[in-house]
Amino acid sequence: MGFNIVLTGMVLSAIPVGEYDKRITILTRERGRITAFAKGARRSTNQLLAAANPFALGEFEVYQGKSTYTVVKAEISDYFRELAADLDMVCYGYYFLEMADDLAQENVDESERLRLLYMTLRALESRKIPFALIRGVYELKTLAIQGEYPNVFSCMKCGTKEDLDFFSMRLRGCLCKKCQAKEGGTPLHGSALYAMQFVISTPPERLYTFRLTPPVQDEFLSLLKAYRSHYADRRYKSEEFLPQEESGNGQAPRS
Repeated sequence: MGFNIVLTGMVLSAIPVGEYDKRITILTRERGRITAFAKGARRSTNQLLAAANPFALGEFEVYQGKSTYTVVKAEISDYFRELAADLDMVCYGYYFLEMADDLAQENVDESERLRLLYMTLRALESRKIPFALIRGVYELKTLAIQGEYPNVFSCMKCGTKEDLDFFSMRLRGCLCKKCQAKEGGTPLHGSALYAMQFVISTPPERLYTFRLTPPVQDEFLSLLKAYRSHYADRRYKSEEFLPQEESGNGQAPRS
């Protein structure tokens, strides 16, 4: 016998089913990633019409059957409507949703991933930080949540936490000056190192509180891109629609 439960989450995707229904994927705090049916959600008079769409954030009362969830009602607190007013924001927003959809798991605590997604969309809407930097922060924090992030807190060879002036892609982390002479590695600017340490160790609520100078932003994003290519090479359809990112110049995003 099934029962009703209330879950806090955000709709990641929605697919039409039949003539009037939708199948939606929700990233929830309590149950992780779930798929649920929203019956009648495509009818203009249905109470789930707006709630069964990507970006809808709130509380979803769902009926949990033997093998499926069905949305009974929803109390939406944020639709992120401002995203729809800017094509670039929409493209980035769908990219963040798609990545969360791909990596989130069922029946696990995904509260940190949900908070990260919420704060990232809020950062997009604020327009205070370059979109390219927002993307980099989101990707690095996602690596941290996955446990796939580079070691930027100590030397990969000797363990020292001092003079971490180089990065080894082969070793997946930093090297001190002494060990770099034997192991190789590329120079790493201190500000780029600090930015990576900050993103990995800081809660989502405080992530989007900094900006980088153009050269440091370029280094931060280039290193992250290379690291993802080596160790977390996942490609998403929504990436094809992202605007061509400017080279760390810190200019305001396109309107």
